[in-house]
Amino acid sequence: MSGTLDSLLRPFEHKSLKLRNRVAMAPMTRTASPGYVPNDQVAGYYRRRAEGEVGLIITEGTFVEPAANGYENVPAIYGDEALAGWKKVVADVHAAGGQIIPQLWHVGSVRKEGTGPDKSLPGFSPSGLFKPGKPNGQAMTKADIQNTIKAFADAAKAAKEVGFDGVELHGAHGYLLDQFFWEGTNVRDDEYGGSLENRTRFAVEIIEAVRDAVGEDFAIVLRYSQWKQQDYDARLANTPDELQRFLTPLANAGVDVFHASTRRFWVPEFEGSDMNLAGWTKELTGKPVISVGSVGLDDDFIGGNNQGMGGTANPTGLDELARRMDNNEFDMIAVGRALLQDPNWLQKMKEGRKEEIVPFTKEALASLS
Repeated sequence: MSGTLDSLLRPFEHKSLKLRNRVAMAPMTRTASPGYVPNDQVAGYYRRRAEGEVGLIITEGTFVEPAANGYENVPAIYGDEALAGWKKVVADVHAAGGQIIPQLWHVGSVRKEGTGPDKSLPGFSPSGLFKPGKPNGQAMTKADIQNTIKAFADAAKAAKEVGFDGVELHGAHGYLLDQFFWEGTNVRDDEYGGSLENRTRFAVEIIEAVRDAVGEDFAIVLRYSQWKQQDYDARLANTPDELQRFLTPLANAGVDVFHASTRRFWVPEFEGSDMNLAGWTKELTGKPVISVGSVGLDDDFIGGNNQGMGGTANPTGLDELARRMDNNEFDMIAVGRALLQDPNWLQKMKEGRKEEIVPFTKEALASLS
């Protein structure tokens, strides 16, 4: 094995997560679950990544209630049929030596009218905005907020019952939790809007409800981002002090691991330091952190020469990633497109067989290879 990968291949343990290495599969929507139920093909897709020695599988987004869904053929995380499907997925991943957590998801105002499973439901959001100046859906009442908090807690409890090893809450990329975080989509004048701290309140209450539902030792991961699908240049925090104000209530509420989503893991977050968003998150909270962003490929995720998910990206080395992990800038790395294309990516990198890695192409998006 290459010495430069030693820091990635060390075990990682925190609460219910007991991982053989520090490589995670990043969550990637696949729209391959007919009837919103993960089937044998989905189970095989995740199992193959575990067989390829990935330590932690983070599933694609799983919607927590009918109004939470924004896309057809994505999996639910409620209901007997969907949960039976997930139980098979979990068993397959465990049999291959990996661990797996579901990403609990509510798309908020990204939802379009007519999306199933209940096509009559609007897209709920803090203020009825898809982005600044563009209305969509319906502003949430306090009763709506409480119902959604319960849906997240119920989904987390169900995830634990079918054998998942933790849960990730999707608080990134302009979906519902992030719509509360972002002042561009949260213009509420009650306790859920206004200050940066108030805009974390909805997520804080979800985290607390999830903790009550799953117990103290079950790992809760929170994924968050500065960028939004509605605006790649959006920022929740412009300085380390602002980032600390944002993160502190979430950490105090019970987040065990932060997943700091960036499009390029090597880009510094603030002037005066080369640390990325994950590095700052670890320094400010003291919590374990997962980094992510165009790992192992020569084209950026979204906004690169080929617009990330739409073109071809070739394998690259991991020297910069290893340097940052050797320096304990962050604790784990999530890998997306490289693993989507080649389930044996990690094994090949570990064994010095980089020339055998299959380059990422957009055709990989249409299959569960």
